[in-house]
Amino acid sequence: MTYLQILVVDDSLITVKKLSSMLTTLGHQVVRTAATGLEALTAYETYKPDLVTMDITMPDMDGIEATRRIRQKFPDALIIMVTSHGQEKMVLDALKAGAKGYVLKPFHEDKLKEVIETAVKRHIQPDKLQQVIEAKQSEAQGDAA
Repeated sequence: MTYLQILVVDDSLITVKKLSSMLTTLGHQVVRTAATGLEALTAYETYKPDLVTMDITMPDMDGIEATRRIRQKFPDALIIMVTSHGQEKMVLDALKAGAKGYVLKPFHEDKLKEVIETAVKRHIQPDKLQQVIEAKQSEAQGDAA
């Protein structure tokens, strides 16, 4: 899997430490952490990470609204939700807001890795496909000339 720069957003210091440790073990770099939705917006603008892990329930702005706002300003933002059991409706709302996946607490390293890999593949493949299409179109135009 590709090395990613990651923003971890969660109001639980224990969760932040656990996620950060797992992500580092998986070969990624945690470039910033945030404890609220508003902090997440500012941190995303400043660091423009490759991936965000976003808690749903936080003070001042929940993760769904933070996801929505980040994706409005940065449509290519890759965000996965980190949530507790029993928040299935919220997960659906988060996916509608633009999240590319989710992992349930308590999570394990192998599940976190799987969710990140799936989200990255889904996110990057359309971009690569578009590049292939554009390259083929350029070749066809070059051959026609």
